[in-house]
Amino acid sequence: MSEKVEIVVGDRKYAIRGSDDRDQILRAAAYVDRKLKEATTAQQGLSEDRTAILTALDIAGDYFQLIREKEELLTEINSRSKRLIQSLDMIVR
Repeated sequence: MSEKVEIVVGDRKYAIRGSDDRDQILRAAAYVDRKLKEATTAQQGLSEDRTAILTALDIAGDYFQLIREKEELLTEINSRSKRLIQSLDMIVR
């Protein structure tokens, strides 16, 4: 069983358990808290629910951007690897 970790998000304390290690949970909570504060500052006067939805959408946008960047990097690595293998094949022959 994982240990209970106390986090603070949006000036509220939560005791949670997760499959990640303590440091990862704390980093994730700090990231969510920062994004929530950014949304609260940018969209003053919104309800907590709407602010939470905007925060979740912002985090999801970051996540999908990272996935896209990862895919682009993998494509570039594969391309460079193929060119390198072709170059090595030409040298060996």
